[in-house]
Amino acid sequence: MPEETLNVDDRMEALLDRVRHQEGLETNAQAAEFLLRRRLRKGVQGLTGRGRALYPINPGGGRR
Repeated sequence: MPEETLNVDDRMEALLDRVRHQEGLETNAQAAEFLLRRRLRKGVQGLTGRGRALYPINPGGGRR
């Protein structure tokens, strides 16, 4: 999966630190991914009316 960079200011760094501690994550990158996945799930739930699981895309095709 391609890596994306995120420009982080002091406020965002503090927020990611807080989320990292609350969720027991090791890095701020994991905290950012957690928040992104959470937002995507809520957005999908708002569109479809139900939750959906998020899985990485397999470039070779097929299922996991």
